[in-house]
Amino acid sequence: ELNMATTIDLKGKVAFIAGVADSTGYGWAISKALANAGATIIIGTWPPVLKIFQMGLKRGSFDEDSILEDGSKMEIAKIYPLDAVFDSPDDVPEEIKNNKRYAGLDGYTIEEVAKAIEADYGKVDIVVHSLANGPEVVKPLLETSRKGYLAASSASAYSAVSLLQKMGPIMNEGGSFLSLTYIASEKVIPGYGGGMSSAKAQLESDTRTLAYEAGRKYKVRVNTISAGPLKSRAASAIGKEPGQRTFIEYIIDYSKANAPLAQDLYSDDVGNAALFLNSPLGRSVTGVTLYVDNGLHAMGMALDSKSIEGIIKE
Repeated sequence: ELNMATTIDLKGKVAFIAGVADSTGYGWAISKALANAGATIIIGTWPPVLKIFQMGLKRGSFDEDSILEDGSKMEIAKIYPLDAVFDSPDDVPEEIKNNKRYAGLDGYTIEEVAKAIEADYGKVDIVVHSLANGPEVVKPLLETSRKGYLAASSASAYSAVSLLQKMGPIMNEGGSFLSLTYIASEKVIPGYGGGMSSAKAQLESDTRTLAYEAGRKYKVRVNTISAGPLKSRAASAIGKEPGQRTFIEYIIDYSKANAPLAQDLYSDDVGNAALFLNSPLGRSVTGVTLYVDNGLHAMGMALDSKSIEGIIKE
C-alpha cells in the first residue's frame, strides 16, 4: 500500500531523458530529481551541441548544479547523440550526414538510439521527452511558412510519438513516459509563434491517445507537464535582439504579476512534479496534463492590466 509520506525509491530503475544539453533547463532538473531517488540516468543530446555539453561536463562546468541531496554528484551513466526529427537511418539526408556539426557521429536517429539503449541496458523504466524546436518561433502564425510549421510539429510533437513507438517495446511494465508542454497550446501567447502553439496542442492531444494505446499495449503511463516560464538557455534564445529583453523575460514578469502564487518558478518545481509522475506514487495517473506554473493557467484576467485596476483588491 502506497503512502504519500513514503520515500520515493527508484534504485534499479533506468531513466532516459531526451533533450538535455546544459544544466539550466527542465530536462536537467528532472534528471536530477530522478537521480536523487536513485535512478540510473542516461541522456539523449542533440548532436550539434553534444561535444560542447561533454566538454562542459569534463571541465566541471555543471558540477555545482549536479549536487544531490546526499551531497554526492549526479552521475550521467551514458550520453547518446539523438536527433529526434529522424526516426530511422533512411530518414537522414545527405546534407546532415555531411554537416560538420554531425562529423564523427552516427546512430543518432530515434530507432538507433532505442536499439543502443536496449543493447546497453536491456529495459528502461522511465522515458522523458524534454525537447522542442520551432525554426520560425519568432514569426506570428499568419507569417509562418508550411515548412516552418511542419518542422515545429515534427521536432516538438511527432518526436514524442516516435520516441514512444521505439522505446515502448523496451520499457518495463508499470513504466512512465513524460513530456513537457506549454500553456500556448490552449491560450493565445503572442510571441510564441512559428506553429509552436499548434505543436504543443498536438503533444497534449497525443498524450491522451498514447496513454490509452501504450497503456493497453505496454502497460506504461503517459503524461505531460505544462510548465510555467523558466529562463533556460533554449527559452532565452526566443526573440533575442541586442539590447532588448527576451520573450521569456517578459513572460516570467507577466507570470509573477498575474499568477495566483506570486513567486518564482524554479526548475526543481518541475523536477519534483516529474518525480511524482514517474514514480510508483503516480501508478494510477495517466493521460494527464499537469500544470506546474504557479496556477497561471487558471486565470482569465490579467491582474496587472490598467483597465481593471479599479476592481482588483489584493
